[in-house]
Amino acid sequence: MLRGRESTNIEDQRGMGGKTIALGGGGLGMLVVLVLALVCGLDPRQLMEGMPDLQSQQQQQQQQQRPQTNDDQKKFVASVLGSTEDVWNTILPQQARTRYRNPKLVLFDGQVSSACGYASSATGPFYCPGDEKLYLDFGFFRELKNEFKAPGDFAQAYVIAHEVGHHIQNILGTMDQVQRAGNSNALSVKLELQADCYAGVWAFYANKQGLLESGDYEEAIRAAGAVGDDSIQSKTQGYVVPDSFTHGSSRDRMTWFSKGVQSGDMRQCNTFGR
Repeated sequence: MLRGRESTNIEDQRGMGGKTIALGGGGLGMLVVLVLALVCGLDPRQLMEGMPDLQSQQQQQQQQQRPQTNDDQKKFVASVLGSTEDVWNTILPQQARTRYRNPKLVLFDGQVSSACGYASSATGPFYCPGDEKLYLDFGFFRELKNEFKAPGDFAQAYVIAHEVGHHIQNILGTMDQVQRAGNSNALSVKLELQADCYAGVWAFYANKQGLLESGDYEEAIRAAGAVGDDSIQSKTQGYVVPDSFTHGSSRDRMTWFSKGVQSGDMRQCNTFGR
């Protein structure tokens, strides 16, 4: 996949875990200095002059903990998100008569707090309708490549586009309708397959933007098949339980993604009408 415009709607929270409270930051440090001065009968300015700049040290430590903000992975996902913004800001008003709202993409490692609660890397990428943000740990991309045998940058782009598909469902009220209906496994599968189809619709227009290269479609199809419920269950527990599916079978996920890619039409993504 070729790189395009990079979105600025990225929140990089990587490396922000395990913070400690620094004594020198703000009013607490000043209070300690004043107390020591009164006890020792000293001029507070003397103590202040002899103290290291703890606040500066804390800021330096936090900067050291943060990863480089211009790393290639961040640039890539910013480019994918930028493409989804360009596509959906154009076609959502055209095809659904609804204005698009750009979501934010939160990068994290280990664990993260969202409006939907706390989540760990084991949760995988997810979308939270409460704050309209996508959450992604880059560790999932490594897992997609090494464990699910679905390498390639467009396979990663498909993952982001799928979560953006959930954002579309949130804007259109589809997620609320599913929740009011009881949010059963069957409805959950339909919701996920529709997000796959919306990801395919984005890919149709991304191709028109000239962002796709030879082999990109195949990468996304492999990724869609690799994260099917039957594929995951077979790999993790050795057998498949269709009644427990929440995202759909590999075949269904590939089928609905393909429908979006081939048509570029949201009306072809009515998984609930089957």
